[in-house]
Amino acid sequence: MQELKGRRALVSGGSSGIGQAIAGHLINAGAETAIADLQPAAHASENVYAFQCDITSGAAVDALFTQVSERMGLPDILVCNAGRGIHEKLTEGDPEKWQQIIDTNLLGALRMVRAFVPGMLEAGQGDVVFVSSVAAGQAYPYGGVYAASKSALEVIAETLRLEVLPKVRVTVVAPGVTDTAFFKNTISGFHTAEDIGYGAIPPEEVAGAVLYALCRPPEVSVNHITVRPTLQPF
Repeated sequence: MQELKGRRALVSGGSSGIGQAIAGHLINAGAETAIADLQPAAHASENVYAFQCDITSGAAVDALFTQVSERMGLPDILVCNAGRGIHEKLTEGDPEKWQQIIDTNLLGALRMVRAFVPGMLEAGQGDVVFVSSVAAGQAYPYGGVYAASKSALEVIAETLRLEVLPKVRVTVVAPGVTDTAFFKNTISGFHTAEDIGYGAIPPEEVAGAVLYALCRPPEVSVNHITVRPTLQPF
């Protein structure tokens, strides 16, 4: 099926985990796809481009904009997926690490929006997808900074939706526990999907939710999808 044939997509954090699954679904659906990551993976498929980019750097995002524009053209699908986790007690944690989380999960997405969404508005159409988390708005011990970053991201998403309608659609996809290296790559703290105890969904399920939203008719906007293990209570 080629539901997205003729469209151009950019996925941040697209070389592993959920981002890699989303990029794969976009490619299979026919979209010309660019992947931006700290260590971009090579792809053998046609119409797939890999770019190195640290979204915490404004200069790096500016360079990404130039590179993507020159090689692929401006995207009409932007997936803000890059993010990191942290598991620290607020009275004992490291504020420098907290800043890294905010720079990646929140400001990084804002930099991508500021760089790429104006082109969508000028073209008169586009889609922006934010990969959030069920942690958004859900306080839990040791998760305050991560949850706050995702909660703020969802406020940004809703604000963007109001600012860009009806030309650009905005979707938030909020996964629960997902079977990726997310927990292994947290800045501090340690958890696994197994010790959380709810099971884990494969990243392809999250990617399927993204594709579902993108493939709705232009007059239909899917603004928020939560996808998680059936056993997960929040």
